[in-house]
Amino acid sequence: MTQQITFYDTTLRDGEQTIGVNFSIEDKVAIATALEAYGISAIEAGFPAASQKDFDAVVKIAQTITQAKVVGLARLVRSDIDQAIQATRMAKCPAIHLFIATSPVHRDYKLHMTPDEIIAAITKEVTYARQWVPDVIFSPEDATRTELPFLASAVQAAIAAGATMINIPDTVGYDTPEEYGAVFDYLQAHVAGYERVGWSTHTHNDLGMATANALMGVAHGANEIQGTINGIGERAGNVDVIEAAAALYVRQSAFERQTPIQLPQSKAISDLVAHATHMPVARNKPIVGCNAFAHESGIHQDGYLKHPATYEILKPEMVGAKASLPLGKLSGSHAVMQKLTALGFPVTREMMATIFPIFKQLAEVTDIVSDQQMQAMMQEIFQKEMVGKS
Repeated sequence: MTQQITFYDTTLRDGEQTIGVNFSIEDKVAIATALEAYGISAIEAGFPAASQKDFDAVVKIAQTITQAKVVGLARLVRSDIDQAIQATRMAKCPAIHLFIATSPVHRDYKLHMTPDEIIAAITKEVTYARQWVPDVIFSPEDATRTELPFLASAVQAAIAAGATMINIPDTVGYDTPEEYGAVFDYLQAHVAGYERVGWSTHTHNDLGMATANALMGVAHGANEIQGTINGIGERAGNVDVIEAAAALYVRQSAFERQTPIQLPQSKAISDLVAHATHMPVARNKPIVGCNAFAHESGIHQDGYLKHPATYEILKPEMVGAKASLPLGKLSGSHAVMQKLTALGFPVTREMMATIFPIFKQLAEVTDIVSDQQMQAMMQEIFQKEMVGKS
C-alpha cells in the first residue's frame, strides 16, 4: 500500500533565519495561506519567545489557518514553551516543536549539560507541553553528530513523555545520505514504541546533500519532510520542499510514496517567497528556475520538438512552469524553423538553407536571440531577396 509523505514547512521560522530576511506579519500570513493551499500539513509559524513581533505573527497565523497544523518553536525552557502554547492556542490544529541539542560539541560548549541532565529536561518539559498541546514534535538538535546510543535514549525519553513526532535534524548538513538513512535504521531497532509516533527529516544543505538526505530518510522510514520554500534558511539553507515533493512525484515507482502537495502551484509559491525575501531564484535552480525547462542546445531542442520526454522528466505545467526554447549559438535549424513559424514566417526546409547561416552569424554576437531580432533578421532577408529580383 502506498504511504503518504507529509510536508512540514519552516519557511517562516528557519527560513527567516536567512541572512537579510525579515518578513512582515503580512508577509507571513500571506505565505502561510499559500502554504496551506499548497498542501503543507504543518506550518512552523515562528519562534514566539524570540520577539513580540514573532509572537504576534504566530497568533495571526493561528487565527487564519484552518486545516494545517500551526506550530510554535520552543527550546526546552519553560518560558519558551509557555509562549508557544499561548501563541498557538487559537489554532484549529495547534502544535509545539521542542528542541534541545544532544551532540557532544553542543553539550560541552553551548549547553554545559551532562547527558543525564538533558534526558531529565526532555522528560520534564515534553511532559509539561503535552498537558497543553495535543501534538508535540521533539528534535534532538545536531542529531547526526550525536552518539547513536545517546540519541536513542533522548528520543526514547521524548516518546515516553508524550511526544507525537520525532524529528531528526542534520543541523549542519554533515551526514552523507547513507549515514542519514542509517540513523533511522538504528532508531527503529533501538527505540521502544518507534511505530507509535511519526518521524520527520530536517536536512540542511551545507554540503549540498539536503535533498538527497531527506529522500534517504523517507526511504528508511520517515513519513514527513521538514523544509522550506526555495531552500532558504541558515547558512546554505534547508531542503527545498518543492524539490523534494517533485522528486517523490517523478520517482514514485522508486519511493512508492505520495504527497498531498499541489505541484501546479510550485512556481507561484516560489515566486511569492522570492519576492518577500528579496532573493531571486537562481536561473538553474531545479523545478522553478527559469532554465529548469529551457533548452538551447540544438541536439536537445531537436529531441524536445520530436518528443518532450526525450529531455524532460517532468512536464513544466505540472509545477506551474512553462517550457521554452531560447535561441542561441548552439541552437539547431529545427528550433529556429519552429520559432519562425510561430512568429508568422511560413519558412520551408529549402528556405532554411539560406536563413540558418545568417541566424548563426547573429547568434555568435549575442547571448540569446530575441523575437525582435528574429523578426528584424527576416525583414532584412526579404528586403535583400526583393532587391535581388528587381
